[in-house]
Amino acid sequence: MPTSNTLAGRLIAVPETRALDLFCEMLEQRGGQPLRCPMVRIRDTDDETPVKAWINRFIESELDDLIIYTGEGLLRLVGFAERMGVEEAFMAELGRVRKITRGPKPVKALRSIGLETDLRAVSPTTDGLVDTLQGSALKGHRVGILLYPNPKVDALLTLLQRKGAAVDSVTSYRYVPTQEATEAARLIEQMKAGSVDLIAITSVAQVNHLFDVADARGLNDALAEGLGKTAIAAVGPVAREGLLAKGHAPTIMAPEPFALKSLVREIEAHFSN
Repeated sequence: MPTSNTLAGRLIAVPETRALDLFCEMLEQRGGQPLRCPMVRIRDTDDETPVKAWINRFIESELDDLIIYTGEGLLRLVGFAERMGVEEAFMAELGRVRKITRGPKPVKALRSIGLETDLRAVSPTTDGLVDTLQGSALKGHRVGILLYPNPKVDALLTLLQRKGAAVDSVTSYRYVPTQEATEAARLIEQMKAGSVDLIAITSVAQVNHLFDVADARGLNDALAEGLGKTAIAAVGPVAREGLLAKGHAPTIMAPEPFALKSLVREIEAHFSN
């Protein structure tokens, strides 16, 4: 049963996958009508060899610092270590190394395995990490970077190189489409028709998949028109950057801590005005 009617009559497209049910439930509690359209799902990287090699180097205490971009990636590394039979050694080393986190999800992932971050970025972006590490003495440091697929980290790599640090990066997962292109194409047509009130973007991968489908199906103009008619919500600065890279600024963005709850509150405020 709805706890309020602040979103009554609003059709909200939800491309989220991991927290799809939770997100939709929060919208339904406010009278909204979620349009479930998960865009991507997450799978372990298709080539496990470099991940396993990185874990072995990590266990051998070859790193001084670990920059964690993604909570999902961290938990998948733990899974790899468990399947390799080296979880205890991996966790011991993870406890020793200085852990530098980009945003709230890596912090949450660390806490779920009984650890805490040692240094948080001033904002959950690559620029935030750069600002945080500007004053750090890193010459001779061996710095691991736990990345997400298709990262944009040139500014961070430039900083680490300038400071004399050696970098060892790893990506433990990949994105794959969670539905046929026809489903994403249908969403594009619905937005073009003006029947969708809002689309809630929670990852760059969702943006990329939507635009890839539009390009493959000859729907670029339809997508541009649809996004012009549809309010766009972004869960945080990374999602916003993904939208801006495609030429579309979000109408709504969640404030810190850039979580679904804060995003829903901003969506409510938008439709209450």
